[in-house]
Amino acid sequence: MKKMLLLMAVTLVLALVMLLAGRQWLLHWGQQPMNVPMATVLEVPKGSSLSHLAQRLEDMEWIQRAELLKLYLRLARQDSRIQAGEYAVAATTSPQQLLQQLAAGEVISYSLTLVDGHSFKQFRQVLKQQPKLKQLTADWSASDILQALNSTYSHPEGLFYPDTYQFTRSDSDLDILRRAYQRMETLLAQAWEQRDPDLPYDSAYEALIMASIIEKETGVPAERPEIAGVFVNRLRRSMRLQTDPTVIYGLGDAYQGNITRQHLRTTTPYNTYRIAGLPPTPIANPGLPAIAAALHPADTDALYFVARGDGSHQFSISLQQHQQAVKKYQLQRRADYRSSPSKETQ
Repeated sequence: MKKMLLLMAVTLVLALVMLLAGRQWLLHWGQQPMNVPMATVLEVPKGSSLSHLAQRLEDMEWIQRAELLKLYLRLARQDSRIQAGEYAVAATTSPQQLLQQLAAGEVISYSLTLVDGHSFKQFRQVLKQQPKLKQLTADWSASDILQALNSTYSHPEGLFYPDTYQFTRSDSDLDILRRAYQRMETLLAQAWEQRDPDLPYDSAYEALIMASIIEKETGVPAERPEIAGVFVNRLRRSMRLQTDPTVIYGLGDAYQGNITRQHLRTTTPYNTYRIAGLPPTPIANPGLPAIAAALHPADTDALYFVARGDGSHQFSISLQQHQQAVKKYQLQRRADYRSSPSKETQ
């Protein structure tokens, strides 16, 4: 009887030793590099389970057996969550490190830039050129997109804030558009609340229209407030804005790089040589500096400006001064060049 009890005790001790040794081996295994041939990208689809992932790693020969990863997870009491996305996996990555990456959602991030002054059409083209971005809206109309964004506007131009946006493999083009739309709404509302008094705008949307024109009229940041001041002065005096960028926008695909006198004579909703006041919608997606200029225009008496040919403009108070500036900076440089708002003003 004593021999049997002793044998049972020895067997129990041996089993315990083997269990502890196995535990230590498994913990050690989880901290050793997997058999990853080189630094690579592991894509984890939405809805993936640990069992599915473990089997994939076995099939790719990154680990010997899928069951080892599952046992290690329980033994080490690591987070069992798996977040979808793309993960950069180094050749030295261990099972423990990989599980930590998956639980923390340390996915690969990409970026794209929507440029100040570009149109909604150009924004969509940028989105289409992103192979890592899900293309949900490629075949959608502008109305479809606005409806998906729960927008109350009927025209998409100007509603999306130009900026650099980060995204992951699980994001879609609609996700980027939603973020750009919400950011423009927030920034415009904040800027509108801090606007100068007595501006000739009835709404923040009209200020956005003005900002888009300012954005297209000059690439010189310091000029934006003065450009805004000219346009505000003209609106207050019921003078037509007479700005080429609105005409160009109204021409759409018909614009081939040169505005003709016939274009200027043709009445469209965007031809500010023919219509009074602002066009019906923005003509581009303006950045915050252009919005700030529209809402805080320079205190100026200028009513005209003309391009100098170096990117900057000459501002004038009177028509006579403006005509002299046109002669100096435009007619001598190119005979067929017309001036802007006030490039050609009566």
